[in-house]
Amino acid sequence: MCFAMPMFRNVATIPRIHAIHAVLLVVDICLCNNPPYKMAQPSFLPALPQSDIVQAAQLIQQAYSPSSVQVSSDTQRRLQQELFDIQKRYEAWGLVIPFLNHEDFNVQFFGAHTIQVKIARDWESFPSDDAPFLRDLLLELTSHAVLSGKNKVILRKLFVAITSLALKLVPGAPSKWPDWIVSTVEFLSSRGASTGSLLEFLSIVAEEVESADLVGPRKLQMKQTLLDASPLVVRAIAGTISQPRSQIITREVDPALKCLQAWVSILRADDITPLIPLLISLLNPSTPDAELDPDIFTPASDTLQEIMSRSPLAAGAGTATLTEPLLLWLDVWGTRILRSSSSPEGSADVSHSLCKLITTLGDHSNTYFASNITSHKLVPGSQQVRSQLIQGFLRLLLGYTGLPGYYGVDEEESEMTLGFWYLLQESLWGVDFDEDGEGGSVSSSPLVEEEQNRMAVVHAVYAELVKVLRKKVAWPSQSVLASWTKDQVEKFQVYRRDVGDTLINAYYILRNDMLAYYINDIQERLHHSAAQNEWEEIEATLHCIMSIQEALPLEDNPLVSQLFGSEVLNYLPRVGQDRIRRTMLGLIGTYASWFTTQNKAISPTSSPSLLMNAISYVVAALQEPSLCLPAANALRDLCDANRAALAPHIGAFGELHAGLIGIPDTEKSKVLQSIASVIQALPPEEEIPPILTIVNPVVEKLGQALGSSSQLPDEARSVIILQLQTLTGVSKGLTRTTDSLLVLEESSPADQAEAELLQRARNDYRMVKLREDIFNAIRSTIEIWSGDASVSDALSDLIRSVTSLPSDTTLLSLPAGPLLGLICIACQRHLTAVWLSLAKSLVIQLDPPPPLVASIIKPSPNAEAIAILSDALPVVLQTSLSLLGRPGALESNPDIVQAFFGCLDSVAKHFITIFYKLPPGALDALMQCAVRSLSMQERYSLVATCTFLETLVRRTASSDELGDTSTALVHQYGQPILRAVLCGFAGVAPRSATANLIELLSTIASKHPAETREWMNEILFADDFVESRATPEAKRAFVKAVIGSRSPKKTRDAAQQFALIARGLEGTSFGYASVTM
Repeated sequence: MCFAMPMFRNVATIPRIHAIHAVLLVVDICLCNNPPYKMAQPSFLPALPQSDIVQAAQLIQQAYSPSSVQVSSDTQRRLQQELFDIQKRYEAWGLVIPFLNHEDFNVQFFGAHTIQVKIARDWESFPSDDAPFLRDLLLELTSHAVLSGKNKVILRKLFVAITSLALKLVPGAPSKWPDWIVSTVEFLSSRGASTGSLLEFLSIVAEEVESADLVGPRKLQMKQTLLDASPLVVRAIAGTISQPRSQIITREVDPALKCLQAWVSILRADDITPLIPLLISLLNPSTPDAELDPDIFTPASDTLQEIMSRSPLAAGAGTATLTEPLLLWLDVWGTRILRSSSSPEGSADVSHSLCKLITTLGDHSNTYFASNITSHKLVPGSQQVRSQLIQGFLRLLLGYTGLPGYYGVDEEESEMTLGFWYLLQESLWGVDFDEDGEGGSVSSSPLVEEEQNRMAVVHAVYAELVKVLRKKVAWPSQSVLASWTKDQVEKFQVYRRDVGDTLINAYYILRNDMLAYYINDIQERLHHSAAQNEWEEIEATLHCIMSIQEALPLEDNPLVSQLFGSEVLNYLPRVGQDRIRRTMLGLIGTYASWFTTQNKAISPTSSPSLLMNAISYVVAALQEPSLCLPAANALRDLCDANRAALAPHIGAFGELHAGLIGIPDTEKSKVLQSIASVIQALPPEEEIPPILTIVNPVVEKLGQALGSSSQLPDEARSVIILQLQTLTGVSKGLTRTTDSLLVLEESSPADQAEAELLQRARNDYRMVKLREDIFNAIRSTIEIWSGDASVSDALSDLIRSVTSLPSDTTLLSLPAGPLLGLICIACQRHLTAVWLSLAKSLVIQLDPPPPLVASIIKPSPNAEAIAILSDALPVVLQTSLSLLGRPGALESNPDIVQAFFGCLDSVAKHFITIFYKLPPGALDALMQCAVRSLSMQERYSLVATCTFLETLVRRTASSDELGDTSTALVHQYGQPILRAVLCGFAGVAPRSATANLIELLSTIASKHPAETREWMNEILFADDFVESRATPEAKRAFVKAVIGSRSPKKTRDAAQQFALIARGLEGTSFGYASVTM
């Protein structure tokens, strides 16, 4: 039996619709035996043949419905693409009702999804006159879905569709759906929708509107509709959660709390405040004798956390209405829940949620805690003072910080509390304390006493925190650790690092008291009769000391002296016990710079004895494979930071070098770098013998490996890489640790005398011979292994380490010019980004900066450097352009493109005239390649190209030597460059590169405005200009803005606006939020 039902009243407007409108839509309701009802197709939607509907439904069932025959991934992708293509067509509107009437869930979902997608993405193709009818139909469809008990996933899709439609109809003057939230709720309620369904709809409304891509007036108008509906939302939530606690039902509370969480950033503080007592009451058990219900406690806790994080009451607001009521509740229940969490019958979910709640409260109210930690003011509604509640809260937080067991294995909560202690420490420094919380005169004796009391409490809290965390970072015994999974071990290691960050904040409060506690703890355990069983505890203390190093002042400290003296270090194991030894090695390396604070003239307890004590401990571990790596790292750091102090002990390091046989080759380079650091502190002529001793064997091994490359390539390759890394380490060790800001200062007479001594040592025939051997080894390596990536990387590191600014020259430093010639050979043999990047570094070395005190006018590069680069640049260009000129080469080699133009940018900055002395055709080929590169989609390549072209145009125009060359350059290549730039704005280039394209446009426009105006008009209005959303008016406005202003900022703003318009992003929050300024 079928019958027709006239259209329901327009829910969007209060007056009744005119009778003439009633005939425009008839909704047929067919009753098929029993409910649910099935809705027939309205006249304003496309009517599809039943065969097409059936075929589309079958596609959905094939793609998504479970079946005994599994389709392949390729088939599934094809089916999904077919469905996507169907959904894009206008006729897809006609699938919505048939699909929602279908018995298959997947088909129903696709119907709901289709109407939401069509509204969101294809709204422009829908007739605007039919929009009210679609609105009414969508509401009717939703009410039928609710009443017929459709799956919640489908209901959510329909709720999203309603919101998407509102985003199209509401903004504007006049609005086409002004009271859409209230009217929709009233309509659904009148049709019998449950409170839970209405709350879920309201949740989706808030989520969708808040994330909608709107800006300006449209966004404000939608925001206002949310505010207008706020009273309705608050009434709906309060009506659900205000029932007596014993009558609360979980399935009713959950949607109400989720709705409040969705609206929490929208509601006013006055709307939220009355709900807070109701939420806190939900944290209680239903009856005094009942257990806490995690199904109600957790969502109530989550909602309070959202209020403290995202509502108008966030960031410390609402202390009287939020902070203090929660503190009163925690005073009653906090410790009970914490204690019960460790018992078998306790609720782990409740305890976990409570930990999240108190950490959120700590983040929210840390300033309140810092200001009132010793306050004697009563909390309204109780007989307790603020300080009692706050100190009780801190004890509770410490309880969770020190939960029994190991984090990641036995508990998951302790890590959550760590961030609070940083915030509290910051707040303690940032607030002025008095009883009124408003600051006061520090000269007032009572206030001074109160401040002292406050700091005494704070000191006690952080002292307890330090003890708790020291215990928490201790590793278990080996037998327990053996049962841990790899993930648990890694999680605990990360936790230990996080604890280290928290300990730094504790150090800023406790200072040397904290260090004294650690040192005393170690000493007591070391001298205890059962010390052998406490290595894990001692290791934990050493880890804590290592973690706070960056906070310690770089000055002599007796407590640190005890650590590295006979009282601690000499008692630590030197055999076995790898974990504690590894930690101590790391600690020594971390504190390497501290040894520089020791007064060399004082007593045996000062450096160098402390330093040598540490060196001895480190060297003893070098021979053990499991400890060699941390030992080598520690030795490198010690020697690098204490070169002068260790120089008198160069003989001992000679013995160390002689005993390197048992040290793995992989760590030997670090040891040699350590020795080289000590050698560098010697007078230049005294450096020669030890350098020859440690470097000659490395060069010989490298030569032997190169000679055997054809017979044993794999073995030779490994040896070559290792020897190159060793030479790199030695070269780095020999480089002085000089402040980078001082290297540009004019040299003093003492510096000049030192430079003369260094040059005399460099001229020694033995060093000349050694440098020649190194250079020849580099050349041979390039000739044989330039195509190997790992060898290339090692060789690149070596070349960077043996080239330097004049102020950093060492006995091994090689000139940049000949090395650049070798790089050209490497490029010809096998072009890679490594060689091009290295060439860029060498170009810079050819034109070092002048001293800061020298003339502000940078001198021209010397003739020798120009001659070197005149030979090298054509080779780099010919090799690179030959590769990049092949079809598809630019797209498939973005790393080479980036490095290539990065190298050319350095040439343009330092040697601009060389570009105009290139062989005929070379510059033209380069510019053509650059123009093609401007259309690349890979950001870094495009940025490098823009940077090079901008530098080339700007430096050419500012060079006196080049005269009118700038005009010729722009006349020949300006138009194609501008075309690529403008096409980039219109969508060809990634938006992240827009700023670089703007810089290039601005430079050309500022240097050549007349040509720029002519070319921009020709390009933008050409028939073959890239298709975009930019109208002729927008293009004319863009040209006018660029040419009419010489201000780079106005040019940038005009280009950004044009890019938004051309890409169709004008007026969207995404567009404006992603503008690169």
